[in-house]
Amino acid sequence: MTTHATRTTASAALLAALMAALIAAPRPALALVERLDDSASPSAQVRAQEDNSPVTAPNSAPSPIVQIAFGRVHYRLATARYVGRQARIYYVLPMGIPGLRSPAGLQVSWRTNGLFASGSGRPGERVPVWSGQVRDAWMTEALDLTWQVDVREVRLTRGMPLGFEAYFEIETLP
Repeated sequence: MTTHATRTTASAALLAALMAALIAAPRPALALVERLDDSASPSAQVRAQEDNSPVTAPNSAPSPIVQIAFGRVHYRLATARYVGRQARIYYVLPMGIPGLRSPAGLQVSWRTNGLFASGSGRPGERVPVWSGQVRDAWMTEALDLTWQVDVREVRLTRGMPLGFEAYFEIETLP
């Protein structure tokens, strides 16, 4: 056999051995992310104007930032499929909110008194609110929601409410 043929055969054997090792090597398990079913929640849709009043800054206000307090929004999350598993739960604020020109125009904050962590986020963000072992078929939580809206970033047509439906995702860990 020639030197070139010997090198080619050795290279092919080495490549085959490396491929076999890579295939056989243990790989880290990937976390699985799914949207949690919150259809048992009383209401997940949050709107700034239930009375059809416009979202505008008062004329005498020096700041274009308006704060809107919603009070408690109750959530009931179906977690039966994940009982016994390690998981993280995220509060997800949708990116596209009709009437909002930019995510910078809305800051959503929440306080909790239960299982989940208090926090804040902007449209398009996925904020961690809980981590641990899922123990029950349902997780029930209430969030005291507050919005800070920059009215310069709001463009609503007449009668159009500023609102969105946030949701929760669960990430099960290996």
